[in-house]
Amino acid sequence: MKTATNRSKETAFERPTLPRHTGIVRPIAHIGCMTPLTIWYDDACPLCRREIALMQRLDRRRVIRFVDVSGSADAACPIDRTDLLARFHARENGQLLSGAAAFAAMWRAIPLLRPLGLAARWRPFLWLLEQAYRAFLHLRPRLQRLAAQLEPA
Repeated sequence: MKTATNRSKETAFERPTLPRHTGIVRPIAHIGCMTPLTIWYDDACPLCRREIALMQRLDRRRVIRFVDVSGSADAACPIDRTDLLARFHARENGQLLSGAAAFAAMWRAIPLLRPLGLAARWRPFLWLLEQAYRAFLHLRPRLQRLAAQLEPA
């Protein structure tokens, strides 16, 4: 017959032991996101090209899938290509986002910009960002021309 002390010793040895922490931290794909983030952009636009190049450099964990829709009509476009090129679009957790909400999703995926992206989950702040984005859309053609002039030939 086994005593209580023998049983506790047996169960202690039966439990799986966890590996010791080695100090190596593996990157987490995208905190709070079940699927990768997809960003559609216009590589023919010099302004967009510069911005996406910066975001690609900041995306050190490579959790964002950048899709250029300038060259082909079949770039897995979820909506009409003309609409896709008119505003910034992203897909986060299967949800299609546009404008400031799409930028906020991209920022949430980049550690350096994550606080700004999280702040955009507060509706009044997202509303302000959307108003700024709409104002930017009016200036965008002029800024595109300026960015094209600044590019090396």
